[in-house]
Formats: sequence, structure tokens, C-alpha cells
Amino acid sequence: MSEPLLVADKITKLYGERVGCRDVSLDLWPGEVLAVVGESGSGKTTLLNCLSARLEPTSGTVRYATRDGVARDLFAMSEAERRFLMRTDWGFVHQNPAEGLRMTVSAGANVGERLMAIGRRHYGGIRQAATNWLERVEVGTDRIDDDPRSFSGGMRQRLQIARNLVTGPRLVFMDEPTGGLDVSVQARLLDLLRGLVADLGMAAIIVTHDLAVARLLSDRMMVMKDGAAIEGGLTDRVLDDPREPYTQLLVSSILQV
Repeated sequence: MSEPLLVADKITKLYGERVGCRDVSLDLWPGEVLAVVGESGSGKTTLLNCLSARLEPTSGTVRYATRDGVARDLFAMSEAERRFLMRTDWGFVHQNPAEGLRMTVSAGANVGERLMAIGRRHYGGIRQAATNWLERVEVGTDRIDDDPRSFSGGMRQRLQIARNLVTGPRLVFMDEPTGGLDVSVQARLLDLLRGLVADLGMAAIIVTHDLAVARLLSDRMMVMKDGAAIEGGLTDRVLDDPREPYTQLLVSSILQV
């Protein structure tokens, strides 16, 4: 594809007089990983929710190139069209896996439901696909009939990743995907994510306050402060040669370089 997968133009979200994000523009190309970084309250999660059509912006547009090659305005689509995109072309990985899983059904059903949503009906095939994906995200296949309430935080996050990726999405949104996990669990999960993104060739937008996560996973980075995008570019360039004083402060305090 010679066109961007997703283009946001001057996205602004206001909550009364409070600014969630303002005048943020970006493009994302097929197979590219963009990290959106900044401190808590910088507007990065608000932006992610606008880009993924979970939240309608106050102003601005988000256009997505559907599989037929047509760039569609997300907020001009019907609710049914957006729901279809979310089930098929998109994934969304929450920081808290309980928000992205059905906690009272089995691990296998959590993965299989996404396949059923796109029309798969053969039980044996769905179960085999779920088994394959559990194995791929390092959840023991002997846990396929266990529900996520019995899983550790790291296992729940890996299950949420399997649920989102089983349909082969073209774009995955991730909101602090390693937040709240122990450091050793984070490292393992990051290795897993990096491998899956590369193997599947999918695009991703990752919100994180952790610059080490951004360096490991992303091709490009955008830095947010007070709701605005203040710096962007190739990840290594931004981290190794930050131009804005705020970015310099982030890098020095978090990466200690």
C-alpha cells in the first residue's frame, strides 16, 4: 500500500474547559509501530481512544484505509461499520486485561469468540486455532478450559493479546500493555510482542510512559505534553537526540542517559 493506513488531522478532545488533547495530527503506515509517550495526564490515552473510535473527538478527523483501499472517515461511518472494524481489522490491548477479556468464560472461549465474530463456525477448527494461539503467547494449552480469573496478571495479558491477534488484524492499539506487571514479566511480554508484531507485519499504536518500551517496540515516536504533540520522529533519533527541553527531561529522568 502506497497510502497511510490511518491519518489523524487536528484531533482535539475537550471535556468542558479541560483539554484532553488538542490539534494532534499523525499518520501511520502499514506495518509501522508508533509509540505515543508522555507523563500521566499528557493526553496520550485520550488520543488513543479518539484514534480507535472509542471516543469521538470534539473536532478533527480520523481516516482509515479499509481493505478495499478506500480511506474512510471513522466518525462518518455507521456504528455497525465501526464495530465490524473493531472485530476484524483492529485489536485493542488494555493495560488492565480484565477490560479486554471475558473473565467468566474459558481461555479458549475468549480467543474463539473473536473467530466466531468473523463467521467461523466449526467448533473443532475454532478450538484448534485457540490452542495454537495459546501456545504462541506462552499460555499452557492445558489451561484452555480454565477461566482467566485463575490466571496471573502476565498470563491474562498474554491471553488478551491472543484474543486480539487471532483474527489477523491490520492495526492494534495498545494502552500501556506492560503497565502494572513485574519487571521480569514485562521483559518476557515485550519480547513476545516484538516477535508477534514482526511476524504478523501489523501496524500498531502503543501508548506508554516507559521510554524503554517505546525503544524496543516502535519505529517512530510522538511525545505529548499538556494534550499537544511537541516532538516526533524516528524512535532512536528522538531518544538519542531529543530537541525539546521536555523530551530531554523525560529521557534523562527515565533512561538516565
